[in-house]
Order: sequence, then structure tokens, then C-alpha cells
Amino acid sequence: MNLTQALDRCPTDLLVDGEFRPAADGRTLTVHDPATTAPLAEVASAGEADAVAAVTAAARAQPGWAATPPRERSVVLRRAWELMTERAEFFATLISAENGKALPDARAEVAYAAEFLRWYAEEAVRLAGTVTRAPAGGHRILVDRAPIGVAVLVTPWNYPAAMATRKIGPALAAGCAVVLKPASDTPLTALAVGALLAEAGVPAGVVNVLPADRSGPVVSTLLAQPAVRKLSFTGSTEVGKVLLRVAADRVLSTSMELGGNAPFLVLADADLDAAVEGAMLAKMRNGGEACTAANRFYVHESLADAFGTRLAAAMAALRMGPGLAPDTEVGPLVNAEAVTKVDELVADAVERGARVLTGGYTPDRIGHYYTPTVLDRVAPGSALLREEIFGPVAPLVRFHDEDEAIALANATEYGLVSYLYTRDLRRGLALADRLETGMVGLNRGLVSDPAAPFGGVKESGIGREGGHEGILEYTEAKYVATDW
Repeated sequence: MNLTQALDRCPTDLLVDGEFRPAADGRTLTVHDPATTAPLAEVASAGEADAVAAVTAAARAQPGWAATPPRERSVVLRRAWELMTERAEFFATLISAENGKALPDARAEVAYAAEFLRWYAEEAVRLAGTVTRAPAGGHRILVDRAPIGVAVLVTPWNYPAAMATRKIGPALAAGCAVVLKPASDTPLTALAVGALLAEAGVPAGVVNVLPADRSGPVVSTLLAQPAVRKLSFTGSTEVGKVLLRVAADRVLSTSMELGGNAPFLVLADADLDAAVEGAMLAKMRNGGEACTAANRFYVHESLADAFGTRLAAAMAALRMGPGLAPDTEVGPLVNAEAVTKVDELVADAVERGARVLTGGYTPDRIGHYYTPTVLDRVAPGSALLREEIFGPVAPLVRFHDEDEAIALANATEYGLVSYLYTRDLRRGLALADRLETGMVGLNRGLVSDPAAPFGGVKESGIGREGGHEGILEYTEAKYVATDW
């Protein structure tokens, strides 16, 4: 499917109460192609009045959807999975066009996004309660799971389909109506997801989609509505903290998937070929624009030269170009600000003595590009070891022993994911226990799986998405004491 065909099929108005409509004040936002900086489409941009209308619609739809039998909710989600799978190329084209990621990465995202719909189609009918006898013996303890209510979902630009379905899937399975506020850089994919869910049989008002370039006022208005009982946010830790303060005023249940600073540890006994292959996957999936991207590479001193040489060769061989070009392996970053940030982080590291093994510059071409980069002997105080890079840059630091490696890996306020390579499984599992992250890739460069609980510790988040744990985030435990 070509881009013109995909854009012609994609709605550009707000989805509120089952209808696509312009913003109440007629405002729009422009979606740009990161590969060319040219405009792709004009999309309705919601304001406070639209936020109130969307929550009103969701609140009206909430009782009926909560009362819908789990099997019927399951059928709708299964149908949505089928539709997304059938239209994979349509969604991949939209994602690549507005996000910039290479088409193979976009196709992988569509498959990942669709799988959340299938997984929660299955989980919808497995939301079991418990019955136990009170320890004192006087009564029985019945615990059921009730839908939490209307949920506000705020998603980022880097996975515009998958971050939407990872939240919408469990919410619908649990019986919750939702209002989705997608990132203003990538609203087209979210609107297409909303249209697909309506076609799959989701009743009017159960899923509402509000693109907006006035994110702060719109989200604040959404959270102020009495009907809203849940906030699920994926994005930066800084914004997450702001939203937690807003949510506290109404004591809202919150799920937060925030920033990362993933360490990638290569022990002295690691399989070097496997470690380099895993590093490429952990670093360059989505061009490095992922919260799970390997951010700091800690390599045992005995392997550091060989690992750096091989990683640099693999990075230098990547073909850079527009995401929709058939031979592109790494596309542009999402916008000019992203390029500036990455360039500043690399410049800081080089000034502190880092050696550039490959890349390290902005190419002279139209679009938001940065060359795949490997830096060796990065100094401890370098900013890119503290901050989330969100770009195609791999900084290498050498370590002497395992205790030093673990201390370096844990020396951050973030704790989303870590990666560890060793031939000794027992050692790997023991060290995984010591890593202060919510997820560990042990001899694997990829941890994301719809059937697994995704989330972090420390300032990387609250709660889990995916797995059985993901649906529990959209429920409240209801306890009934009784005798018989």
C-alpha cells in the first residue's frame, strides 16, 4: 500500500461517542513526515470542550459495556485482532510515515500491537475471583473483580499503535470505557485504531480518541471530570510526575510507564557473537527511540575492544533513509528537537574524552536524521550515561569485575529493563536478582511480550502492562463477607 492510499483511508477528526467530528473550536494540528519535514495531514486538535464531551460519552457507555458478558467483549477484541492483522500494511505505512521508523520496524510494531488485542480477547474470559474461608472460621471471603470505570489513556509517539492497544486491550477486556489522548506527533495511527475498534463492534462511546496539541489543558480537563477513575500514561518521567500530582487531587488510580536508562552488561564469559546481535536488537529496535533501548553498555575489559569493533561495524553497515523506502534499516528521528538532544549528548561525551568508533554526527540531508553511533571509553560523568538517549547511540564503558558492573548498572534513578550476557545461566540468574529493574533480558536483546508483565521500578513507573497483571490494572477488588 502506498502512502497516498493509506492517508486517504485514515480519519482525521476526533472520535467522540462513535462519530468522527471536528474539534469544537475548529482547531487543527499538522502532522509532518520526519523523513522530509513536509506536512502529511491536518488533524482535528481537541480542546477542553472536546475533553468534556468525550468523558461524558464514555461515562454514558460505561454501564452498558461493564454489563456486557465477558465472552461478547472477547469476541469484539478478537475481531479487532483479525482486522489489524489483515490490514497490517496499512497500519505499517501510517506508522512509518508519521513516526519515521523503518518499514520493517513498523511491521513488527503492528504485529505486536495486534497481539495485545488477541491476548486480552483471551484474558477477558479469565478474570476470575476467589472464595476462601476466613481464618477465624466465622464467614467466607468472596473477592470479585469489578471494572474500575472510565479510563484516560495517554500514549507516546514512538509506538503509536502498540502503546494504544496495550492500554485499550485490557481496559475493554475488563469492561472499561476509555478516552485515548495520543501524542500530537503521531495521531493518525491512533485514529485508525479507533476506527478499527468501532468496525470490530465496540459500541459508541466506549472508545474515544482525542488528538490535541494542547496536551496539558486537555489532559487536565479529562482528569478533572468526576466520571474518570483511571489514568494510564506512557511517557517521560518528568511528565509522569506532573500527572501524578494532578491525579492525586482526585485520588485516581494510576499506571505509569516512564523513562528508562537500560544497562547492557557483557560479562567476560559472554558469547561475543550473541552479545553483539543482542546489542543491535536492544539498541536499534525502532532506531533507539524506545524506553527499552539499551542506553549504557558495560563490557568486561577483556572483551571491550572486540565488542566495540564488532558493534561499530554492525552499526556502520545500517542503511539510513526514509522509513518507507524498501531498503531502509534505520529511519529519521521523530523531530528536530530529538536530533538536537542526541547531538548534544554525543558532543558532551566526546568533550569528556569518549572515542568515536562510528557515526557521531548529523548527516547533511533533509529530514531528522542522526548517524548510528558507537562511543568507546565514555567517561563516568557523561550526560548520556545519566539521561535517556532515545536515539541510535551506543556508549561503551569498561568494567573489571561483576560487582563493579552491577553497581554501575544500578547507579540510576531509573529501573525499567536491563540486559545481561553470560554463558553461565546460574551466574546470570543470580546477577539478574541484583539488577534493580522491573525486567531483565538474560541473553536476549528483546523483552517485550504481550503475555508478560511490562513495567519498571524506581522512577521508571508504577504498575504493569501486558500479561494477566495488565487487566488487573483496570479492575477493583470487591470483597463480600458472607456465611452459608
